[in-house]
Amino acid sequence: MKFRPCIDLHSGKVKQIVGETLNVNPQHVVENFVSEHDSAYYASMFKRDGLTGGHVIMLGGGNEEAALSALREYPGGLQIGGGITAENAAKYLEAGASQVIVTSYIFRDGELNMDNLSKIVSEVGKDKLVIDLSCKQKDGSWHVVTNQWRTFSSFQVNEANLRELESYCSEFLVHAVDVEGKRTGILESLVKQLADWVRIPTTYAGGARSFEDLDLFRRLTDGKLDITIGSALDIFGGTLSYDKVVAYCR
Repeated sequence: MKFRPCIDLHSGKVKQIVGETLNVNPQHVVENFVSEHDSAYYASMFKRDGLTGGHVIMLGGGNEEAALSALREYPGGLQIGGGITAENAAKYLEAGASQVIVTSYIFRDGELNMDNLSKIVSEVGKDKLVIDLSCKQKDGSWHVVTNQWRTFSSFQVNEANLRELESYCSEFLVHAVDVEGKRTGILESLVKQLADWVRIPTTYAGGARSFEDLDLFRRLTDGKLDITIGSALDIFGGTLSYDKVVAYCR
């Protein structure tokens, strides 16, 4: 179980927001934290602490320069997602991203678009591709949601579909949208199922707020999943010690 750090960018600034509010008027996005530090500051911190496989996420437009700044600060140490396509993926890899993360590009009109998936794999290779399966529950199943979590797809996060996708990528990133940014605890049912299903490195994000949550996560997953923590950390305005989380996960 590794701790995967994150740098979420919104309007060019490092922020922690309630993910579900991305689909409302920009003026009504709920911000848990807006940092006085830039993206390179956090990238430098993660580099200092030897944390690998973290992710930079561009939440909407106006974030490219901040994202590139983080990648330049920690080349090879961070993945990048948010608006990644086959046409621009190579640019971010050349700028220092270890891997690119895709969601909306491969899920079009509510369906998995195999043409786009094959295209980006052909462009960067499966070892450089992470598939983001941010999901919400609907009718008793987990469905991938795209377009800043506004659009439900027909694609279900289940064992059979994970088996299909793992031949196209090196990792999965799964945001539990219902609890993302809310500091209400991990989504236990999703965490347990992911641990049973996945066979490649997989990072879970959403709701973690305490060391009790980390203990529970470790027990439920038997260490098979990695975890991201955002709003709860003291470096992002929360009360959970970043330094202690790093030490715990080591």
